[in-house]
Amino acid sequence: MRLATSIAIALSLVAGQALPQTPPPAVDAAFQAILANPKVIKALDDIKADDARAFEEQKRITEIPAPPYKEKIRAEYFLKRMQELGFKDAAIDSEGNVIAPRKGTGGGRPKLVVSAHLDTVFPEGTDVTVKEKDGVILAPGIGDDSRGLAALLSLIKTINANDISTVGDILFVGTVGEEELGNLRGVKALFRDHADIDGFISIDGLGITRVVNQATGSHRYEMIFKGPGGHSFQEFGLPSAIHAMGRAIAKISELQTPTDPKTTFTVGTVSGGTSVNAIAGEAKMAVDMRSNSTDELLKLEARLLDLVRQAVVEENARWNTDKMTVDITLIGDRPAGTVSMDSPIVQATQRTVAAIGRGPRVTFAGSSTDSNIAMSLGIPAVTIGGGGEGGNWHSRNEWYRPVDAWMGPQNALLTMLVLTGVDGVTKPMLATRH
Repeated sequence: MRLATSIAIALSLVAGQALPQTPPPAVDAAFQAILANPKVIKALDDIKADDARAFEEQKRITEIPAPPYKEKIRAEYFLKRMQELGFKDAAIDSEGNVIAPRKGTGGGRPKLVVSAHLDTVFPEGTDVTVKEKDGVILAPGIGDDSRGLAALLSLIKTINANDISTVGDILFVGTVGEEELGNLRGVKALFRDHADIDGFISIDGLGITRVVNQATGSHRYEMIFKGPGGHSFQEFGLPSAIHAMGRAIAKISELQTPTDPKTTFTVGTVSGGTSVNAIAGEAKMAVDMRSNSTDELLKLEARLLDLVRQAVVEENARWNTDKMTVDITLIGDRPAGTVSMDSPIVQATQRTVAAIGRGPRVTFAGSSTDSNIAMSLGIPAVTIGGGGEGGNWHSRNEWYRPVDAWMGPQNALLTMLVLTGVDGVTKPMLATRH
């Protein structure tokens, strides 16, 4: 059975099904018209036929190290692949993002970004060799986000090969700085340099039934406790940086946060001291705070920072001194935001997933991804999965199985086409902001 036929059957199955939000008639009509287009039908079949090659591409990308702030080699490879697929004017921007513009027929409006991130969380020197064990592929970063990058290339290959002309412009982007202390620097630069972006899709994660339409905001701090230090016996009575930090951690651990909107905190790393028989002169910790609500994030931040300062006061009071201090530095700032359920970009993903997956319900969720920046700016955005199954994210034991992996680029293709419109077939469902 041809893929387009199976999708048509799926559409009939879900036509009367109660979905989280019923797509408005305009979105539904556009979706039906796009699915009936011969070029789109062939493109969907071609993506499935490209599945094995895309998986090999995914493994190849994984083995190109891309540690935080050192994505250059992977970016150069990704640029080369973009150019081989037809984007002769693709380039690496000043921040390190790979950008390939694809013009539509609508005079530049609307403009949609479809992206995946180049970087990984793993430090330089990590063994990124792809291994196979019991039918599972193992490698750091094999899913996050090598799968997204491979899905993006498969999508590009197919849309160009089938000469599908969109109304809106598309920027295909490989971003840097999504992970760790990259602090979304790549996508921040993208929106700084391209103020005319009307919508944003990030391919990050795997399963297509999970759609991120809430940006989980986060604030990260480095806190350095400083005191005079000294010998543990001869200078006993001086304040200890480690003791002050310990007081702070104990206080932080007792914080209470709401479950809705989900709001979390953790002391992620600690270090300090020079010897077992020394009063620590310096100690350092990194703290992560997250929430799906900006208000709750700011409330948590105010309480937590106050507790840290109280800990320093108490350590000084314990030894009747004022020599203990703390330096507090913001090292990560990811804004929160939400895209409403009635937004065309959310409706498009919902309709696409129902068709490709033959009727599964979409789970709408919050997460911290490249989409945070767009959402915080009021720009419609979603993060969608690249296809397949996997787990153990951000660990050296990350694993992946290419189960129905082709659904990822298919999902991205249909969502993209609904939003940008197909020349001579549908108008864009994505509104022009300016």
